[in-house]
Amino acid sequence: MSLDPDDWSAARDQARRMLDGVFDHLESLRDQPLWQAPPDELRAQYREPLPTGPAGLSELGDLFQTAIRPYSSGNAHPGFMGWAQGGGTVAGLVGEMLAAGLNANLGGRDHMPLEVEQQIVHWTRQMFGFPEAATGLFLTGASQANFLAVLIARMRALGPHVRHAGVAQSDRPLIAYASRAVHGCVGRAMDMAGLGEGQLRLVATDDRGRIRLDVLEAAITADRGAGALPFLVVGSAGTVDIGAVDDLDALADLAAVHDLHFHVDGALGALGVLSPALAPKFKGIERADSLAFDWHKWGQTPYDAGFLLVRDGELHRRTFASEAAYLQRADRGLAADGWWPCDYGPDLSRGFKALKTWFTIKTYGAAALGEVMANTCVLARELAGRVAAEPDLELMAPVELNIVCFRFRAGTPAEADALNAGIVADLQEAGRVAPSLTRLDGRTAIRAAIVNHRTELRDIEALATSVLALGRAALSRSASAA
Repeated sequence: MSLDPDDWSAARDQARRMLDGVFDHLESLRDQPLWQAPPDELRAQYREPLPTGPAGLSELGDLFQTAIRPYSSGNAHPGFMGWAQGGGTVAGLVGEMLAAGLNANLGGRDHMPLEVEQQIVHWTRQMFGFPEAATGLFLTGASQANFLAVLIARMRALGPHVRHAGVAQSDRPLIAYASRAVHGCVGRAMDMAGLGEGQLRLVATDDRGRIRLDVLEAAITADRGAGALPFLVVGSAGTVDIGAVDDLDALADLAAVHDLHFHVDGALGALGVLSPALAPKFKGIERADSLAFDWHKWGQTPYDAGFLLVRDGELHRRTFASEAAYLQRADRGLAADGWWPCDYGPDLSRGFKALKTWFTIKTYGAAALGEVMANTCVLARELAGRVAAEPDLELMAPVELNIVCFRFRAGTPAEADALNAGIVADLQEAGRVAPSLTRLDGRTAIRAAIVNHRTELRDIEALATSVLALGRAALSRSASAA
């Protein structure tokens, strides 16, 4: 029984109508609500029993347009500043559609989609100044890439027998280091690697949010003196809360002195190397032993498109490659070719993530992508300037890249926390601009992460104006109630 359409012409026409609907959606984003809560009656539609009979493609297309699309998370909207999420592009959309139609499995074998992924591996080596022996791999996101980097560093520290005997065979606990501002996925990676989240030392930061090298070196020395085995240091190329960039060059020096694997979590900012204005901030990234980043953030590729780049390609392969009779290689035929991505990560079944990324890079070019990144940082500085000029607003952290953390001043710390949390919820429900919340030094802050290529100065102005209006209205209500 084939699942192909009985009427190819009708299916083709319906697919075109649905694609037109997606284009209409993207073209009119600014006129739509950024976000709206899904109604309960629509949520209930997705609690139906497993369907046993067919439904028409036209019916499903209508459901998508009326009951799914209007209630998405809104990160494509120019007013979305809540979390570090890219806006996607038309070129990436088309690439994703073509990849789905091809339905290639990029676990291995000899076919052209693997050459496209290898092309992007080559480009990333060039971008970050890595050697030709470096290897790279598409993953779901930097969280998974950071996890793989921990496994690679574990292999480097304990040798290949760790894959059979596990970490229990080591008589010394492995210790990793990162700033206290590092993304939480690094701690989870330590847990999933069997090393324990408690074996990640979270090091104090300076007044710019960067890891303190003196405290880091003292911690390494103390751990080694206590009989532990320091094996990994993680630098941040843009911390998740405020966008701070560690001194990567100095971290590379320190890692070399202490024989540590130097990994960089560049999920937020690493792609800034494509901008001449931003690249100097990331000096030293070219010295990393491994690097995690996301094309789907600043690179604007549609979700998901994470990436891991590893300096020692042979170490990378030895960390994951496994022999299996059903994965035998051959000198010719479909099982030929030497590069099988399943040798470099956990996934045997892998989608063609590279195509939408390739379409994005080829369509716009690296220079334009770098310009978009630089512009988001310009907008962040504009917002920071507006905050600094308003007595009712307070800047909560330095602005290094494209993240601005601030808040409305009000009463006691607890009152200010509650007020700012309410402002963010009100803004999200209003659907024009949407920041998020974080906590810095125990205080609630409004966090604006400016990542989307569609965001403009008018969106920054709308955010600042709305925060002021909501904050002042809330204070006025409190005064009236008193």
